[in-house]
Amino acid sequence: MKSKEKYLPILLFACVAMGIVIGGMINFPKRTLSKDSARKAKIERLIDFIDDEYVDDVDSDSIVDMTVNSILANLDPHSIYLPPSEQSSEAEIMKGDFVGVGINFYMYNDTVAVVKPLENGPAAKAGIQAGDRILYAGKTKLFGRKLPTDSLFNKLKGEEGSKVELTVFRKSSNKKLKLTVTRDIVPIKSVDTYLMLNKTSGYIKINRFAENTYDEFRTGLEKLKNQGMTTLIIDLRDNGGGYLERAVSIADEFLKDKELVVFTKNRKGTVEKTYATEEGIFEKGRLYILIDENSASASEILAGAIQDNDRGTIVGRRSFGKGLVQREMGFDDGSAVRLTISRYFTPSGRSIQKPYTKGDSEEYTHDFDDRFESGELFQKNKMKIADSLKFKTKRGRIVYGGGGIVPDIFVPLEVKKGEESLAYILNSGVVGHFVFEQFDQNPKTYKGLKYQDFLNKIEKDNNLVPQFESYLKEAGLEMKLEGNKTLVKKYITAEFARQLFGESQYYSIILKDDAMLKAILK
Repeated sequence: MKSKEKYLPILLFACVAMGIVIGGMINFPKRTLSKDSARKAKIERLIDFIDDEYVDDVDSDSIVDMTVNSILANLDPHSIYLPPSEQSSEAEIMKGDFVGVGINFYMYNDTVAVVKPLENGPAAKAGIQAGDRILYAGKTKLFGRKLPTDSLFNKLKGEEGSKVELTVFRKSSNKKLKLTVTRDIVPIKSVDTYLMLNKTSGYIKINRFAENTYDEFRTGLEKLKNQGMTTLIIDLRDNGGGYLERAVSIADEFLKDKELVVFTKNRKGTVEKTYATEEGIFEKGRLYILIDENSASASEILAGAIQDNDRGTIVGRRSFGKGLVQREMGFDDGSAVRLTISRYFTPSGRSIQKPYTKGDSEEYTHDFDDRFESGELFQKNKMKIADSLKFKTKRGRIVYGGGGIVPDIFVPLEVKKGEESLAYILNSGVVGHFVFEQFDQNPKTYKGLKYQDFLNKIEKDNNLVPQFESYLKEAGLEMKLEGNKTLVKKYITAEFARQLFGESQYYSIILKDDAMLKAILK
């Protein structure tokens, strides 16, 4: 790997860290900030003065945004400002649905390419197919323009029941089509899948804690129990958090009545404790929680509650370390501030917030540098644990505070040391784009095959990994994949299965020989 690749894991982790920054908050009601403040009046007068008297034209909105960001930058890393566009999209993600046409797409050669329409969604019902290029939405041209993703989304969104005429080019028939799509509610799933790994072991993957997460989780839990599940594995890898209440509700399914789940403490010392109820439906079966360095906030609340109450086993690598709670305060223009108002603690009293210096978010982000350089992603004994921050679980086991949840069973990254960036590339959208382009260039290769026939055929294809290596090189990422060939082939195969057959087939492949599952199931 070339020297510039040394910094690629840091950049990838920085992107993940920023996602986590906006990924976790308590679901407090919104409120509008008061204007009755002399200090705020000073800022307002300054902006008015600039508007009226400054020698050049200035966008006063951008000045306000800069001012707010500058103020928050001197607080903690998780107190942030969200402009209207970001706030709107974040709200939709956390709500769990939006009104649109229901397609998975990306910009391919300056054209909106449909990777897959949502099954039984508005676009699918109108006849949109995978591989279609959307040229126009109504009279708005979408190709040949460098439109940002949020602008594209806005062209496809609208009121429920409203119609939009999409002009598409279908490569398979070399024809232009005009299809009218009736916009409808499109769900955004927070539980990716639930399935039985064997006759007694169930698996549930949660990607975030949104409004609908508990309902989705409960549905999966009930169905798995009905199939004979006695051991449950909850996968929280790469889950940056979300609503505290949803994590608490899920923990309640496993903990006994009146067992402490979490407590928060504000600057006045006010403590608020949350306890489990007697409503849990899986209080006796075996339980495992999978975490990694990108599991944060609500994920850590759930893992900490299970670990401190000795209810289950935590498997994986040390989690992110976000123990700060945000409250959202909205402005009239649709923007919002998420301000840290308290800290949360696990039942044993641990604060799992990793250290930070106020006003130095760069240092906070660079904590990931230390994880790479120390080797803790590959060896448990390289993990920095503060002996002064020892706590005891309900049964007297020693656990540690001061920066994330330390797993009971450590499982290293599956890639070779020094090639950590590959692990995050494989879990990004890059593999999906590569597979789409393979379909686009060779549409008949796997078309019409049954699932097992597809598996037999792709297993014999030895060109996919070298082709993916060339694909990465064209994107400016030069790395040799030969040493991780089996892992890379698995992810490519799984993505082919997802685009051909669906999520269940994707996970049946991706979970096969998964290192964390092997550590449990053996």
